[in-house]
Amino acid sequence: MMNQITHFVENVLAGAGLSMDYVPVVRYVVLIVLTALLAWLAGWLSKRCIPIVTRLTQKTEARWDDAIFNSRVLRSACQIVPAIVVWMLLPSVFFEYPTVHEVLARLTAIYITVMTVRTLIACADSFRLLDTGRRSSRQQYLYSFIGVLKIVLIFVAVIIVVSIIVDKDPTTLLAGLGAASAILMLAFQDTIKGLVAGIRLTSNEMVSVGDRITVPSAGADGIVEEITLTTVKVRCFDNTIVTVSPQALVDGSFQNWKGMTQKTGRKAARKVYVDFRSITADDDGVVNLTRYRQHMEQWLKEHPAVIADAFIMVHQLDATPTGLPVEFVFWLKEQDVLTYEHAISEIMEHAYAEAPHFGLVIYQQFPEQTTK
Repeated sequence: MMNQITHFVENVLAGAGLSMDYVPVVRYVVLIVLTALLAWLAGWLSKRCIPIVTRLTQKTEARWDDAIFNSRVLRSACQIVPAIVVWMLLPSVFFEYPTVHEVLARLTAIYITVMTVRTLIACADSFRLLDTGRRSSRQQYLYSFIGVLKIVLIFVAVIIVVSIIVDKDPTTLLAGLGAASAILMLAFQDTIKGLVAGIRLTSNEMVSVGDRITVPSAGADGIVEEITLTTVKVRCFDNTIVTVSPQALVDGSFQNWKGMTQKTGRKAARKVYVDFRSITADDDGVVNLTRYRQHMEQWLKEHPAVIADAFIMVHQLDATPTGLPVEFVFWLKEQDVLTYEHAISEIMEHAYAEAPHFGLVIYQQFPEQTTK
């Protein structure tokens, strides 16, 4: 079809009385302008289709199509269409100038390669739109795989671009990279280690986005916001961001509070030291400490902040020189730090205040008084 257009343009120019010396020049100008207009028209039409595709994806119940075919991906894909039109029409425009055709064809092929990889990376990044804040192990595997896929895409794009520039088969360049594999392993060692460490973290469900972790070696204590191949971002409670490598989490030790937050409550354990001299038995032979423990257990079961059907126990521990320790073990409904600490303070304050009603004295060591 382009050949027919070329002959038609030549006939029109010759019929208009244009000198034959200028016909080739004007013909090239017309064909170049026509190619540019066709490329622009193809790009314009493809962009007009973006709202249609968006409406179609919104009508489906699935969420993955909304993420993959989002406006960013579609706009990036539309930028490839004009280049494809130009690449297809170049042989018909510059058929008399093979050198010019070869240079422009290579430049166009490089542009198509780069934009295609950019579109694929944008498509891979679109899976983050499906992130709900809490990632399962399968989701984290997917995000780790996406990170590796992006690196592979960039690596393949570089190989293709170099092969286009030097006019070599890409497979030949890939075969020649076998000798440089050691250098590549050295260059990407952090990425490889991060991938392996990330897989170990997620496969064992050691950490995921949304967990609260404490990493003493890195000074991190907060919520995990993002897990990538090379970093784990933790937002501390003072809103500072601490980055920890997955390898450091695997090789070292850290505390994950997920088990506490997944439960319906939070465990509390506190001690009260009773003076041995205040422990007595009444006329019925019942020890006042026994009545105190039974009373506190019943009181804890009726307390609104305590989970009544959870494990509740008030018991004595081994005697110490500073009194007899009585431990209170119970579960609180609230997990928020501030509410949790206030509830414990209220309960223990009541435990201290109730002790004198049973004739018990909380042990307190006074400083030794010196005599003159």
